[in-house]
Amino acid sequence: MVVIRLSRAGAKGRPFYHIVATDSRNRRDGRYLERLGFYNPVARGQDQPLRIEMERLNYWAGVGAQLSPTVERLVKQSKQAAPAQVAA
Repeated sequence: MVVIRLSRAGAKGRPFYHIVATDSRNRRDGRYLERLGFYNPVARGQDQPLRIEMERLNYWAGVGAQLSPTVERLVKQSKQAAPAQVAA
């Protein structure tokens, strides 16, 4: 089964996560099918904390990929922030 989940990168104390589509049997930081975006929980200043390629995420969800609870939360957060950016 294909899942969309976070894959950890970055240094100790400075987490950085890639949002990836992968087979559920692969390890967390192992092989993936496609990188769909990133999440930087410690972003400061001009750094972008979250980027998701919604078109590709919708494709994978359309063919049966399951979102992890954390990715689901980040997608909702991204959708709420997007209308505020458009209005500005």
